[in-house]
Amino acid sequence: MIVRRLAHRLGHRFRLHRKDLPGKPDLVFPRHRAVVFVNGCWWHGHGCRRGARMPKTNSEYWSTKIAGNVARDAASVGALEASGWRVLVVWECQLRDGDLPQRLREFLGPQ
Repeated sequence: MIVRRLAHRLGHRFRLHRKDLPGKPDLVFPRHRAVVFVNGCWWHGHGCRRGARMPKTNSEYWSTKIAGNVARDAASVGALEASGWRVLVVWECQLRDGDLPQRLREFLGPQ
C-alpha cells in the first residue's frame, strides 16, 4: 500500500496484478511499459537481516522453498525485460527508506 499511495501521489496511474504478465507484477504502468514488484524480504530471499533468517525447524523445506521463489522471481524479471518491460523491485526493508519516492520518480520518469 505504501508504494501504491506514493505512485498515486506522484500522479501515476497503474493496474494491479495483471495476470497476463510473467510473475503477476504488483503494479503495472502500461503507459511507461514499466512494472514494480514489492517483495517481502524473507519470502523472496533478500540479503538483508530479515531475509537471511532461517527457521530452526524444518529448515531444509524452507531453504528449498525460498530458493524456488528466488529462481521464479529471476525468471519472471528476465521474461518481462525480454519482452520490453522495465522492472523495479522494491524490498520490504526499503519501504521506510527516505529515498523510495526519488527511486520511484526516477524509474517512472516525467508524466
